[in-house]
Amino acid sequence: MTANEKIFPRKLAPQSSARMVETIYGCKWSLTVYQLLDEGINRPGEMVRQVEGLTTKVLSQCLKRNVEFGILEKQIFNELPPRVEYQVTPFGEKFLAILEQLENLQSEIDLYQSS
Repeated sequence: MTANEKIFPRKLAPQSSARMVETIYGCKWSLTVYQLLDEGINRPGEMVRQVEGLTTKVLSQCLKRNVEFGILEKQIFNELPPRVEYQVTPFGEKFLAILEQLENLQSEIDLYQSS
């Protein structure tokens, strides 16, 4: 090796963001939840009523995971009966844009593979 050659360290995948993407895609319902939120459906009870096969328990786990990642925020209203709503955070908007890019990439892959 000469003095002008540069040694590059091994490049690693970004651990936190890669885990986040894997977890979200691994959750059967996260993408559906984002679609519901985009349509203005932000209350858990309404989400369960709008999606066949979605249960309250599974939805709660999905929403909790998204809140922990900072993709969604939970707003609790102090009224009777209690009311809870979810919305996408500014960070979540960035994350959803990345998911959209992955979907576009998949469409290109599908197109390429079908030709």
